[in-house]
Amino acid sequence: MLVIFGKICSSEVIYSHPIMHFLYILKSLKDSKLYIGTTNNLHRRLKQHNNGQSKSTKYRRPFVLIYQEIYPSKNQAMKREWYFKNTGEGNKLMRTLI
Repeated sequence: MLVIFGKICSSEVIYSHPIMHFLYILKSLKDSKLYIGTTNNLHRRLKQHNNGQSKSTKYRRPFVLIYQEIYPSKNQAMKREWYFKNTGEGNKLMRTLI
């Protein structure tokens, strides 16, 4: 699912945009656990996760992208990431979106 500025747009996947920041959720095919992060280049970041270049996900490869949101600023994407990771309400919402 693709969400741009809080509005559901389509099931398309956009991997990079010169002025946008992405909140993304990956699912490990090894243990089915989720990973939530932010980036300005989703294609590069997914590749890094799957190549073992991310310390926190190195042993849980491979990953698939299951959800993304696009924001105009890094700060907004990071706030959404914090909300999903640190609040019960955000975690519950995230699980309904994926």
